Amino acid sequence: MRMTAAVMHEPTGQKVREIENRPIAVPFRKIAPAPLTPNPLSLPGLTITNGGVAGSRRDFLLTVAGGIAGLAIASWPARVLAQPAGGSPLRISTIGAGREGGALGALFVKAGHPVMFSSRHPDNLKGLVDELGPLARAGTVAEAVEFGDVVMVIVPYTAIEQIGKTYGNALAKKVLVIDVSNPIARRDGNEIVKWADEQGGAGLATAKLLPGAHIVRAFNAINYAKLSEYAHRQGELVGVPIAGDDQHAIAIASSLIREIGFEPVVVGGLAMGKYLVPGTPLGAAHTAGEIRQALTSLH
Repeated sequence: MRMTAAVMHEPTGQKVREIENRPIAVPFRKIAPAPLTPNPLSLPGLTITNGGVAGSRRDFLLTVAGGIAGLAIASWPARVLAQPAGGSPLRISTIGAGREGGALGALFVKAGHPVMFSSRHPDNLKGLVDELGPLARAGTVAEAVEFGDVVMVIVPYTAIEQIGKTYGNALAKKVLVIDVSNPIARRDGNEIVKWADEQGGAGLATAKLLPGAHIVRAFNAINYAKLSEYAHRQGELVGVPIAGDDQHAIAIASSLIREIGFEPVVVGGLAMGKYLVPGTPLGAAHTAGEIRQALTSLH
């Protein structure tokens, strides 16, 4: 399958298109690691060791005992940030800084996380990062992949194949990749939608395009214009259905979602990701209870 890559960047409503199968050649910015000093911390579903403090950031080494899971975790970088209550913030990157990427990234900035919004032309993001303050910054896609402990992929679905080819190895080393992208026929074409369906839906299709990545699908069907309004809503929180196969990635995604004012609802593995698109019973805004009720009609 061949798909034309196009990374969305719409602070001004414009699209930035990439040339098919041409990686973005931008030098990576080296981030020096902090010295390590043991100090155990805990996160639900995870065993964490504090890897020292560098400024306001703490480095963590994620350790999982035995088996294949242990081998997979061993491939992650030594600096893995986790987020228990009151813990240090994660570095978050967006691949795609359009309307959805800008709105989601803004919520994480407000929650105290350093966020890098990425574009092939990061100077065009100056207005966005200036408005959000010192925790926000702009960079190229390559710099964002280097920067983030968690990476959000928020692009037209046709762009994911090239992202996987260019940055797949780096993304596989991240503790979490949040897949916010949807295959949409009117934008991406019928061919990509048909291909994704043949793979078992968007969740499994993304996993094929980003092999080895610790993927959780989330925020796929809430209108970007409503995110700020729904965050920390009075009364019962708006639920965010999430799907993933990696329990450690799900635990971190759930913590992040709660932190920005939503209630995560795990609907199943990546095979359930096909329902996390607009137009399904799990689309639009629902409470956690409504999401769980809707799930009964999908099984």
